[in-house]
Amino acid sequence: MSGRTFDDDIAAVARIDSVEKILQVVCNTTGMGFAAVARVTADRWVVCAVRDQIEFGLWPGSELKIETTICNEIRGSRQAVVIDHVAEDPVFREHHTPAMYGFQSYISMPIFLRDGEFFGTLCAIDPKPMALRSSATVEMFEIFAQLIGFQLDAQERLANSEAALLDARQSAVLREQFIAVLGHDLRNPLGSINAGAEVLRRSVLDTRATAMVTLIQKSVGRMAVLIDNVLDFARGRLGGGLTLERNTEKPLKAELEQVVAELQSIWPDVMITADLSIMTLVDCDRGRVGQLLSNLLANAISHGAPGQPVRVEASDSGGFFTLSVINQGEPIPAKTLDSLFLPFFRASSGPSQQGLGLGLYIATEIARAHEGTLDVISNERETRFTFRMPLREIRALPALR
Repeated sequence: MSGRTFDDDIAAVARIDSVEKILQVVCNTTGMGFAAVARVTADRWVVCAVRDQIEFGLWPGSELKIETTICNEIRGSRQAVVIDHVAEDPVFREHHTPAMYGFQSYISMPIFLRDGEFFGTLCAIDPKPMALRSSATVEMFEIFAQLIGFQLDAQERLANSEAALLDARQSAVLREQFIAVLGHDLRNPLGSINAGAEVLRRSVLDTRATAMVTLIQKSVGRMAVLIDNVLDFARGRLGGGLTLERNTEKPLKAELEQVVAELQSIWPDVMITADLSIMTLVDCDRGRVGQLLSNLLANAISHGAPGQPVRVEASDSGGFFTLSVINQGEPIPAKTLDSLFLPFFRASSGPSQQGLGLGLYIATEIARAHEGTLDVISNERETRFTFRMPLREIRALPALR
């Protein structure tokens, strides 16, 4: 982050949408009234983002003298500091910082960038003692600090990459390589966030904090789908193509039922019906077909008419396996149909339509890899996406006894 100003760092943190929610979760979970992300250097301590419920009097851009903060010591030790009760803490009860700022509980976690550079801290204080030394609280701060550091570094790498893309002939390849690396690197922090949310869910939380943890886990689920789509897109564009693991050893129906159940849990207010009449062991990549269904189903839920059910139908007859997803709502305009399966195309930019515009494109690539087709029919009555592939081998499922 060399050459950057403090204003650049404040702006970089502000561009991370999750920081505001992170500070809210920190305060709600710990009961503390002040939480902040601070940029800390050898001679300056500057607020980048803040949640202040105790009128401590700081805002983005505010600055404290570095020698008056514990964060200055954390910058040197590169270790977190956790204080439940200053008055009873053998190390900090005589420390000048708590006495100067009037707090009794304190936790501060260092934020590092990818190369190990110290950026600053995620910290929280309160004038009342708080129980902060539990593993769940410390792990939550560690995960959130890692997430902030990762996203700051991703911004920096993206800016550097964009500056390097001066040659128009190389720009597309370099961008797709960056997408592939970024998609891969997102998996580890995403897994950490989900693990941290599970730890919090097992804790005693109030209604508001429970809702926030649920929101985090749903966001993790959506991000996981986005990462899968981005990686598949990058592989296809970089020459690897989609890989299939076709077999007829296990029934496909269970895979499709699991996808429907997962989507139903994410959108509990949407009615999803499934009619899966599959009487043979279909020779296909079950995971990929499940991914295709997940993309089509998420698209139908996002674009379907509110309050109306979404239907899933599957059958294997006449030498073909057919899978359809049907929703009601406004028909897709004819001029849009030609572009619907292109990468990064989004038919709508409304608040409920989230994503990169890769879901239908990846679904098409999965259909093509199975030597099948993906078509859409949209009219006033319904919008129906249909995947159709030839059955290589038809073998009846074992009869249930």
